[in-house]
Amino acid sequence: MEIRAFKALRYDSSVVGDAGDCVCPPYDVIDEKMQDALYEKSPYNAARIVKAKTPSTETADDNKYTRAGGDFFKWIEEGALKKEDKDTIYAYVQNFQAAGQACTRSGSVALGKLKPFGEGVQPHEKTLDGPKADRLKLMREKKAQFGQIFMLFDDPEKIADEIIAKVSEGEALIAFTDEEGVGHKLFAIDEAADIAAIEEMMLSKEPVIADGHHRYETALNYFAETKNPAAEYRMMTFVNMHNEGLVVLPTHRLVAGLADFDLDNVVSGIDGEFEVTAFSYGSDDEKASARGAMFDALDGYFKEGKNAFGVYAAGKPFYAAVLKDASVMDAAGEGMSDAAKGLDVNVLHLLVLDKVLGIGDKELAGQSNITYIKDIGDAIDQSIAKVDSGESQAVFLMNPTRIDQVRDVAAANEKMPQKSTFFYPKIYTGLVINKL
Repeated sequence: MEIRAFKALRYDSSVVGDAGDCVCPPYDVIDEKMQDALYEKSPYNAARIVKAKTPSTETADDNKYTRAGGDFFKWIEEGALKKEDKDTIYAYVQNFQAAGQACTRSGSVALGKLKPFGEGVQPHEKTLDGPKADRLKLMREKKAQFGQIFMLFDDPEKIADEIIAKVSEGEALIAFTDEEGVGHKLFAIDEAADIAAIEEMMLSKEPVIADGHHRYETALNYFAETKNPAAEYRMMTFVNMHNEGLVVLPTHRLVAGLADFDLDNVVSGIDGEFEVTAFSYGSDDEKASARGAMFDALDGYFKEGKNAFGVYAAGKPFYAAVLKDASVMDAAGEGMSDAAKGLDVNVLHLLVLDKVLGIGDKELAGQSNITYIKDIGDAIDQSIAKVDSGESQAVFLMNPTRIDQVRDVAAANEKMPQKSTFFYPKIYTGLVINKL
């Protein structure tokens, strides 16, 4: 992929105060409660642009998109956003805890030249029309790129990683810790030799989109619509697949709204294709032990490279199910590559959700019976509580997707089901902005 350094707009602390109060998570994880909190943090918070509130009365000339665009250009006029003096690639370093261990993930922020899928960049998940239409309306108003597209590339030599490590010894352009305890730091890579080394290395790479599929397709659509030469490049964060801090967490599935749902029928319905183990309990303490034993079993299957998932319904044991013979996916996943057939999410969706529960592609796309739960914090506790309260009927508990699976599915020009991966932590919005 062709990439280039750029002169970013960045928050000027002399005007906005703490620039860390002005950035935000990606738009698609901002709910109403978080939106209110981000608005309170600063009148310059990027959420006001990427997740603007809808006015009580919307018109063609006054709506959340026009207000977002108006705020953006006002911030530039006020000097809250200031353009860099020289072309720069930015080193982005995040420090966090995962599975009880301290991790550091680093990447470089640059402009990547847009290409149709399969011609230098690979998607790995399906997208929905609604979010793309929403992002395109916003792009038309603000004519700038606030959020990142998270790209993975394969470089065993770690050329960019070494440059990032070097510049990270200097003073950060911005440093803050978010509400989840994740530390974020941004550094400038502005030496000509370093920029040239990263640009040359990336020319031979075909990155895979880890997160930001809707933003990438929106960028393609915006460039096709405007023919603006500047819009042929999209701001992206590039992370090496060999980066030691690259962490993928699972996304679980809560099931609700199914007529006559009975977990016993699900277990008996999959018994021929899966080996199912029950972890029973009689008390709250035993329930916690049974849950832990189920996850230990899932972890063991993951390490053995086997397809497995857990499932829980109120008043029932915890179950771990492992696929007996992977060849059953040859028929169920007809037309899929071997890489796609080997994904736990495809095994679950085709052999259980669709075949046994009747939750097919239409229901998955509409999320009518499925809620996706990212495995962070107390998400599993909350999911089990929703099942116990009757708000949901069951939760299917997943192992994470491996990085090599993401790469292999993308290389086969295929897309995973939505929410197949959860790359943690999220890449923040507003650290740098690319004005077209």
